Amino acid sequence: MKNKFLIIFLVSLILSGCVGVSSKGIFGTGVSVAFDPRSVGTQVDDSIMQKSLSARVLLMDKKYLLTVKTKVLDGRIFLTGKVDNPEEKLKLTKLAWETDGARSVRNDIKIKEEFNFKQSAKDILITSQLRTAMIFNKKIKATNYQIDTYKKKIYVYGIALTSEEKDEVISEAKEILDVENVIASILLVDSLRIQKD
Repeated sequence: MKNKFLIIFLVSLILSGCVGVSSKGIFGTGVSVAFDPRSVGTQVDDSIMQKSLSARVLLMDKKYLLTVKTKVLDGRIFLTGKVDNPEEKLKLTKLAWETDGARSVRNDIKIKEEFNFKQSAKDILITSQLRTAMIFNKKIKATNYQIDTYKKKIYVYGIALTSEEKDEVISEAKEILDVENVIASILLVDSLRIQKD
């Protein structure tokens, strides 16, 4: 009886762990996999690549945990954040290309400058304004996008269901006050290797 209870407990623990991972999705906590237009297999592949790359970046230097972000979408790798010098940026690009399954690498990492509180606050405000605009725009599936802002430049990553949705996201970003440039890395569902049926 004791062994049976232990087995049931372990199985439920493992299954609840699986549910937590699948409901988290690739775009962050609380995003349902159901909204992601990629096939489950592609999501799993991207998740494995993401974890592998993040671990290797962390092994390179622990400081990257806070300064460098990685995102994998359909085998395409996106890098953002800040590093101390150009050599570090090149090393991270090389590391990304060495990831099994990498189809392309886009490196938007910037070289660090002295911290500017006013600039950082402005960037956070721009990001939150765009996120809010996308949530309220019924033509955009906001959960499919990640937004980073650096020195008034917006970097948008994600998957659009149609080219009209992609144009709508870029349009919303350009309408935000003080934005100097919009760098969009938005994939169309049609260009994904494998999509949901």
